[in-house]
Amino acid sequence: MTTARQPSGTPLPADPPLARELLDGLAEAVLTTNETGRVTLLNAMAAELLPEITVGTGLSRCPVAALARAVASDADRFDADHRGRRLRGVRRQLAGSRFAWYVRDATEEQARADALLAERSRTAFLAQAGSRLGLSLHRDQVLLATTTLAVPYLADVAVALPRPAAPAEPHARWIRYADGEPAPVSGLAPETLTDTVPGLAEALTGDLTEPSRWRDTELADLAAMLPPGFGHPGMVLVSPMLGAEGSVGALLLVRRGGRADFDQRDIELAREFAARAGAALATADLHGEQAHLARVLQASLLPPELPSVPGVTLAGGYRAAGDSLRIGGDFYEVFPHPRGALFALGDVCGRGVGAAVLTGRVRQSLQTLRLVEQRPLELIELLNRALFDAPDAARRSQLTTLLLGSLDRGPAGVDVRIAGGGHPAPLLVTTDGTVTPVPVGGMPVGALTAARFAETRVHLDPGDLLLAYTDGVTEARGPRDAVMFGEARLRAAVASAAGQPPSALIDRVLRAVDDWLDGQAHDDVAMLAVCASVPA
Repeated sequence: MTTARQPSGTPLPADPPLARELLDGLAEAVLTTNETGRVTLLNAMAAELLPEITVGTGLSRCPVAALARAVASDADRFDADHRGRRLRGVRRQLAGSRFAWYVRDATEEQARADALLAERSRTAFLAQAGSRLGLSLHRDQVLLATTTLAVPYLADVAVALPRPAAPAEPHARWIRYADGEPAPVSGLAPETLTDTVPGLAEALTGDLTEPSRWRDTELADLAAMLPPGFGHPGMVLVSPMLGAEGSVGALLLVRRGGRADFDQRDIELAREFAARAGAALATADLHGEQAHLARVLQASLLPPELPSVPGVTLAGGYRAAGDSLRIGGDFYEVFPHPRGALFALGDVCGRGVGAAVLTGRVRQSLQTLRLVEQRPLELIELLNRALFDAPDAARRSQLTTLLLGSLDRGPAGVDVRIAGGGHPAPLLVTTDGTVTPVPVGGMPVGALTAARFAETRVHLDPGDLLLAYTDGVTEARGPRDAVMFGEARLRAAVASAAGQPPSALIDRVLRAVDDWLDGQAHDDVAMLAVCASVPA
């Protein structure tokens, strides 16, 4: 039996039940309209997503507002929420003036996109917070950054309640920033605050708490910390601000009544932010303690006021390094005695607290040892032995370059004996402007137990001057090519001030060094000028 074939090029007749099955099997809604804009066909997904639309409905006035607006404006797309779902539609023209709309449910896709954007926003917030908090090295700066960063991203009001910086403080201070306020404000927290704000006592001990609804009876003390006219608050989240050794305070985040509650992601983000703020606050407190210690040490290590020594005019110059946290290791001392005086000028190896401690030890040792020995060479040897007798001497570097000198006045000037411990040679400046180095030599103090030191003598006629200085003068580097100031420039500066009082000569050298540095950072500088007085 022969089977009839369809002529080539002639379409097969449509099978209506099969076409309907294919349309109903699609994962997106399909609906078609005729020339008048009325619906002629809907598949099963269209009936599920758009139950308000039936065959015969005019789309320009249909209950799906986003679709109606698209049809009325002759748009080919719409993207909107409908019945709790995110719908996205695309229009395609059919034959004549007929159209087909393809509408898909993009709820999960939108949720994933929103979650990704939210996560990126949180990451960006934490990155910005970490950058700003990391640059804040002072307690008040950290608290200001903490409250201003949290608003309005995390809450409408942020209150930072740090633990008192000093145990003697009776009340903790709080700092608040609210959305719309020109600047943060601060005040004293009442003693009952930890009793009336739920979760605050726990946060101050480092425990995590859940957000709570605002209850007027419990949160009256906190209400006093809100800005005037804030309105009725909604939720309060209290998070501990954690440092390395536990909680250093608490961060209170308050949202207005009409704002969404804290969800789990908000809570996790707030806790992470509060932890970073706590770490920054602990770092700032440590920095403050170190800065206070540095100031105390620096004050104790400042050169003393020079005594009056008959027959001698003295002047000193001192500049600590440019960094405020680097404590000067250069020093000078003058100890008068009946025949004249002892003087010392030294440069301790290293910087910071270790150098400051060694500087104090050297100066204190000199204060004591000069009571039993006033000859420079013997005194520097005693000092070397004293430094090595310290219990921790073998475990640390205690290298110090030093000049020790004695001044003995006479009828024709001043005799100077100088013992050297690896220090730059002092300069002899005569009244005619001649500048001559006075080599001393010797090994640094504290370098070896059997170190050898040297001694030399020089006579100062009336008007002659001896200038001792540390290498911070000659090794000062200028901004161009980092060239050092050097001995030649020092001698030229000294020669230009020959014949002037010692204080004027030192000022001249300091100005020359400052001009050479041109604002650049520098090492410690110490100078001591000794001039034989001209008889009246």
